[in-house]
Amino acid sequence: MNKTPAVATRRGRPPKIARDSADTKALLIRVGLETLTEFGFSATGLDTILKKAKVPKGSFYHYFKSKEAYGLALVDAYDDFFINKLKFYLEQSEVPALERIVNFTQSAIAGMQKYDYKRGCLVGNLNQELNHLSDDFKTRLMQSYIAWQQQLKRCLDLAQQQQTINPHINTEQMSEYFWVGWEGAVMRAKLTQSSKPLTLYTEMFLRTLLK
Repeated sequence: MNKTPAVATRRGRPPKIARDSADTKALLIRVGLETLTEFGFSATGLDTILKKAKVPKGSFYHYFKSKEAYGLALVDAYDDFFINKLKFYLEQSEVPALERIVNFTQSAIAGMQKYDYKRGCLVGNLNQELNHLSDDFKTRLMQSYIAWQQQLKRCLDLAQQQQTINPHINTEQMSEYFWVGWEGAVMRAKLTQSSKPLTLYTEMFLRTLLK
């Protein structure tokens, strides 16, 4: 009986994975987001990300001219994701305004629990590395915070119209106050590996709105 000859396995590098350009760039973004929401940008070597993505360094530089350009692209991608998440929770017309905020914070808590409190907010993580980041990075991070504040402000304005919070509260200031405190609560949750800081902050923020 004829036997099919065995094909010899080549040693050395693993075979290249066939991907088109869009797939490769999307993969680099996804792996970068997964990595940098857990570890710092400055501490994470490019080789670590490329190894996870199984993408050669030459291909990386086809899409990004530098690690900094890559980092800024990651911020853009994270910001798009986060804005969509905020809109999903804060623009639900059938839900009272204050309940929308609670639903968002509960979703964020569930997300941190899912990854055992190892992953946090990419923008918040980068904010801790400002001494090692360029002015372009700092400007981009501030743009993200402002966009998030605007989303929350619209929800707080609606809460005032619905007469569920103090009508004299400055909603612009309170929206900024929320994100200043929320980022700190996320960091504390990672430290303690507990949802308690996030729950406590949400409760105290809501109490402030009622005063």
